[in-house]
Amino acid sequence: MLFYAQRLSTISSLTVDQVTEANGRVSIQLGTSPTILPEPLAALALDLIATRRPYTVIGHAGQTHWRFPGHRPGQHISADRLGLRLIAVGIQPGQARSTALFAVAEEVPAATLARMLGIHIRVAVQWQKASAGDWAAYAAAVSRPADSGDRTVQPSL
Repeated sequence: MLFYAQRLSTISSLTVDQVTEANGRVSIQLGTSPTILPEPLAALALDLIATRRPYTVIGHAGQTHWRFPGHRPGQHISADRLGLRLIAVGIQPGQARSTALFAVAEEVPAATLARMLGIHIRVAVQWQKASAGDWAAYAAAVSRPADSGDRTVQPSL
């Protein structure tokens, strides 16, 4: 999964405070609404925080609040460096983000997409129109009462 269609600059600057665990659920704050991470992504996100290694900080990873620490003290990894790492493992970040954003836009209304991903509503509307997503089923599913009372959006990515 291409991290909920986020830009590399957004991914590289994530902090550990944006990932929370409560009631056995792991969520990430990308936009204004938290998104619950499905397994195995939830476990991987927690593992990444626990095992991240800052390159220039002496001591342990708890000394930096970045999810992806960079080479310079107190800095996160650059978007360019993260992009190069993804390319090295066979992922083309630009194409992959577009594909992921297109898939998400098919499944949720533009307003929800904007809140979930922290993008401008006009951009979300453009992606919604481009994807020609039929989200009537989404609206019906969200209107049903949830078992746990949790109405956090969970796209199937």
